Amino acid sequence: MPPSITSFTDEALIALDNISDRAASLVNPTLRLGVTGLSRAGKTVFISSLVHNLLHGGRLPLFEARQSDRISGTRLEPQPDDAVPRFQYEDHISALVNDRIWPQSTRAISELRLTIDFRSASGWNRMFSPGRLSVDIVDYPGEWLLDLPLLGQDYNTFCANTVALARSGTRAELSGEWLALAAAADLDGPADEGLARRLAESFTTYLRACRSDERSLSTLPPGRFLMPGDLEGSPALTFAPLPDMSDTPARRGSLRAMMERRYEAYKSVVVKPFFREHFARLDRQIVLIDTLQAINRGPEAVQDLERALADVLACFRPGSNGFLSALLGRRIDKVLVAATKADHLHHESHDRLQAITRRIVDRAIHTIGMAGAGIEVMALASVRATREATVNQNGEALPVIVGTPMAGETIGNERFDGNRKTAVFPGDLPTDPQSFFRDLEAGGGPDPLPDLNIVRFRPPLIEKSGATIAMPHIRLDRALQFLLGDRLA
Repeated sequence: MPPSITSFTDEALIALDNISDRAASLVNPTLRLGVTGLSRAGKTVFISSLVHNLLHGGRLPLFEARQSDRISGTRLEPQPDDAVPRFQYEDHISALVNDRIWPQSTRAISELRLTIDFRSASGWNRMFSPGRLSVDIVDYPGEWLLDLPLLGQDYNTFCANTVALARSGTRAELSGEWLALAAAADLDGPADEGLARRLAESFTTYLRACRSDERSLSTLPPGRFLMPGDLEGSPALTFAPLPDMSDTPARRGSLRAMMERRYEAYKSVVVKPFFREHFARLDRQIVLIDTLQAINRGPEAVQDLERALADVLACFRPGSNGFLSALLGRRIDKVLVAATKADHLHHESHDRLQAITRRIVDRAIHTIGMAGAGIEVMALASVRATREATVNQNGEALPVIVGTPMAGETIGNERFDGNRKTAVFPGDLPTDPQSFFRDLEAGGGPDPLPDLNIVRFRPPLIEKSGATIAMPHIRLDRALQFLLGDRLA
């Protein structure tokens, strides 16, 4: 994160928070894991499945501490931050297992503490370690993460970047009403509360249209415009970017001056507290993305995902956390970017989904000029909603996935009621990700892909095995090994 986004006072407060965290960690070793995601990528499902599989003995063959039987117990404990809402794990598991519905998306920050008792693989560590690790899982909306780059932008820069993006591609069709209203406004005229409200509402409508399933665009700051919470209607959320502004200072009392003041208030009231109180205290981070949906929506959605990832990764400072750096300038030392919903493809395409996602991440890293050390990429399904099968079509074996489409889903002319299973041929991703991006790099769209048949499935029917409820997944164990494995070694 560029140093210009925080003042000396901010850095001092962050250092005090980190000293407090580290002092507590000397008594009770703790790792703060941030979980966020872009565009309905499944944060709530990921956390629920991770916690459930650790609590209830789920199958995690690649999670070394579990596989070697060194974990003696896991339990939920009261979280350390009393002012942060608790992640409602029990409600989400009930929705998945009993009701077979996907939990509601993350709308605000929440937290959960999971404590793991373990036996270290090292005799030396067993002498000095209590054999206990508390994992504080901090769940927050991806839109909040995409707000962090605003801390390094003044109002004119924010306007220029946002308007330029709004005038490109599909966004140009969606932003017409807001841009027309803004263009007609007298920027140097008297501040008008009614006009400010209309501009903010029109801009928010544009952002919602970008985020819709039909477009699946990812770069959508300011994030609180889409999830205002208790700030709805406040001046800090009643502003909008304005087009074609001059570099001359805004006239006192003008519409432009009011918009600039409220933009700065948004950064002070909304973005900075999140950065200081939560983001700057994280040790590790997973960013969940729906690469499959972006691919299915076309070149512009893929480019926008890449742009959003560049903004996201620019927020992190991956690197080792020495004792002094952890106290004064804490770094997130591992970042996992995970493409979710791998169960919507046959396993033959899982590695292809991962390869395309890795290429998107590499391009984003190159764009912002940072190293990729400490950043891992994988494809996973937090809860596997399908199984694989083979059907015979014209004498040829066709690999398919089998699941229960959600009520209202249609395949061809068939509309599903949410109860009946069906077999779906999901299509194939290209074997060579470079071919997918070749035309993208040249300024055009990617090579034509086979039609991807993306269907929304209900959660699976979970079977109980004795006292254990097995939660099926794809590569959740690999994610756990990357994020926690070294701290349980």
